[in-house]
Amino acid sequence: MTMKKLTVLLMTLAMAVLLTACGSDPAPQKTTSSGSGVVGAAEKAPEMPTAKVGGKTLVVYYSGTGRTRTAAEAIAAATQGALFELVPQQPYTEADLDYNNKDSRVSREHEDAAGRHVALVKDTPDNFAVYDTVFIGYPIWWGSAAWPVDDFVKHNDFSGKMVIPFATSHSSPLGASGRNLAAMAGTGTWQEGECFDRSMTKEKVTDWVKSLK
Repeated sequence: MTMKKLTVLLMTLAMAVLLTACGSDPAPQKTTSSGSGVVGAAEKAPEMPTAKVGGKTLVVYYSGTGRTRTAAEAIAAATQGALFELVPQQPYTEADLDYNNKDSRVSREHEDAAGRHVALVKDTPDNFAVYDTVFIGYPIWWGSAAWPVDDFVKHNDFSGKMVIPFATSHSSPLGASGRNLAAMAGTGTWQEGECFDRSMTKEKVTDWVKSLK
């Protein structure tokens, strides 16, 4: 066989091998746990969150009669979050909270918005900046969030945080209370929230927290 024929034969064999490789099925790809893409050495697929509640959680609340405290404690237990109670410098007595008495403190404050400023013993939790999710709890007073939470909302920066309001009432809904607080704050990503009526139990609160996605 001449050198020219040998060269042609070798080139023909090389082309055949190349065409066979191009026509074969690709090797299986390593996918993410959701099966949505390839995990490369230089790029790691992001983990998908399982719920809206994530990172470090803070549960802030004002409680007049103890029901909001019960809800806050259930949320903290379900999220492994920290609790922070809003305490007025001038605490409300049982008589103060009697909304059926037009001369009670809350009734007078409701009638005169100028009297609704309630100074707090402390309005900013320690290390507030480290929290990613903030629950804010309050009783519903005349369709609004109880005003002792106002100073907390006004005096803190919620940028980069998810804020989830929750409320307690006898029968009133959450209404616009959460949206009004969001407007008051001006920062943060606020969720719709939930209001627990007189049938509230710790189990119902826990189930709500688990439903957040």
